[in-house]
Amino acid sequence: MKPLELRGLTPYGNLLHFLYDPDGFSAKVSATGDVVRVRLGADEPLFVRDPATIEQILVTKNRSFIKDRMTRDLAAVLGNGILVSDGEFWRRQRRLAQPAFHRERIAAYADEMVTAARAAVATWREGQVVDLYAEMMRLTREIVGATLFRGAAAREAEDVAGCLEVLMNRFSDWRFTMFPGLARLPLAVNRRHAAARDRLFARIDGIVAERRRSGEDHGDLLSMLMRARDEDDTGMTDAQLRDEVLILFVAGHETTALALSWAFVLLSGRPDAWAALTAEVDAVLGDRPATVDDLRRLVYTERVVLETMRLYPPAWSIGREAIEDVDLGDGLVVRRGEQVWILQLASHRDERHFPRPLAFEPERWENDLLRRLPRYAYFPFGGGPRLCIGNNFAMMEAVLVLATIAQRWRPAIAARDVPRPQFTITLRPGGPLRATMHGRGGAS
Repeated sequence: MKPLELRGLTPYGNLLHFLYDPDGFSAKVSATGDVVRVRLGADEPLFVRDPATIEQILVTKNRSFIKDRMTRDLAAVLGNGILVSDGEFWRRQRRLAQPAFHRERIAAYADEMVTAARAAVATWREGQVVDLYAEMMRLTREIVGATLFRGAAAREAEDVAGCLEVLMNRFSDWRFTMFPGLARLPLAVNRRHAAARDRLFARIDGIVAERRRSGEDHGDLLSMLMRARDEDDTGMTDAQLRDEVLILFVAGHETTALALSWAFVLLSGRPDAWAALTAEVDAVLGDRPATVDDLRRLVYTERVVLETMRLYPPAWSIGREAIEDVDLGDGLVVRRGEQVWILQLASHRDERHFPRPLAFEPERWENDLLRRLPRYAYFPFGGGPRLCIGNNFAMMEAVLVLATIAQRWRPAIAARDVPRPQFTITLRPGGPLRATMHGRGGAS
């Protein structure tokens, strides 16, 4: 298929639209076509939402692509972990890390997820107004700290998170996107960025060094990564461990916190969906803590998570760069060096696959919709060999935490208090998410 074109009135017109209103930009691209070449300043990347073409890029011909330039720039913040690396190095790191995320392994973390969630909900009070996104970030940080590095090192999680926040805020600043040369100037924001990066690396290096000295197996993800061996019996270096820990820390808490935050926003606008959720939670759990065995019975709870990630995919786009000329069929050729962007946000709101695409309808996932959809019409965790390594961890965490909160509390979010989405690397609320906490069954 020949790409359609979205030129814009000026070379920077589409770029400004993309930076200031990505939601509107995504809708405009989608209205133009399934494969669109968009002028964004000096670049003209392809934007793709056709499921068959997406499958070619992510699966069939994935070795003809590497991560896009913007994602590769993350290496300056997070090191060369599996999120940003490519080629044989990435394949080796993925092989080494994969055993830590087998279903049986992550199932062992369910109790810690529920324990942390129950401790968090016990601190809330009737009528209390909280920033729910901040609360979800705090909770998921605690969970990833406990499952990634248990013991004394878990106390480092808050400091690690603070450093990462400084780094990601600078990286997500649109001014640095438009004027990359700003990163080389002696600005205060660059000094804070450098100091946070040095502190962050020192914290993680210290955790790894302490583990090396003690030789203890804490039964956490870090212990699994340290024990992993390749075919030649070599493991990860300390630098590789640090880079993977940073990636897992970022991906392991923010994406789930976002899914939970947007879920409560959407549920606040659908009282009947909230009633269906709580009816299921009460029937399955009663007052007892949730367990991993309850996942198969928390069907509607899972549908709420699936539908939330349809409307608000935490990682809302995937970027690739062709390393050679690639024929994707039907006359579509991607040239070497060309940037390709796949917007889950657009694909997930395609009315050909999702009638009433902007409506929050957990019920649409009945009758095994996932299996009936085209393969890349819905893909919140990416796909192909680079499918998010922690997808099962994230889904288990989101379902168990949502059910645990719904046992005791109903966070009420008024429409006026819903911030606009902020399209950074992830899809964050663009400000505090004010929620009034109402107890269920006498919770206080």
